[in-house]
Amino acid sequence: MEELYKQIQGYLNMDEEIPFEEFDQYYKKVLDVLSKSSEQFNEDEVWKALFIVENLMSNSDARSKESKGALVKKYKKMAQRTELWAKNFVVRLHKYGYNDDQINERFEKMFEEGPIEAN
Repeated sequence: MEELYKQIQGYLNMDEEIPFEEFDQYYKKVLDVLSKSSEQFNEDEVWKALFIVENLMSNSDARSKESKGALVKKYKKMAQRTELWAKNFVVRLHKYGYNDDQINERFEKMFEEGPIEAN
């Protein structure tokens, strides 16, 4: 999760949008990790996964409105799938004892962190 988290932070701080192919590769890599490992995530990994899927969801949704043709459908499908994952992770954070305000506050802090440098 850490590597995917660092990657999304880097994408969020770029001046230009990445092309569909790169976006799609990242999306597929995220879904692969989630489907294989999400049940074993610790609390920190749940936070990072939520941050990743929320950003993928909002980005996919925005791109679906700006795109044309087959890409519209692809982006909409990405947004729908990541929304399901986001809901799953919010439920898990509620089980850890967080309320919606706490989740939103922490999410904003994660946004402000920006790209994370490797130690």
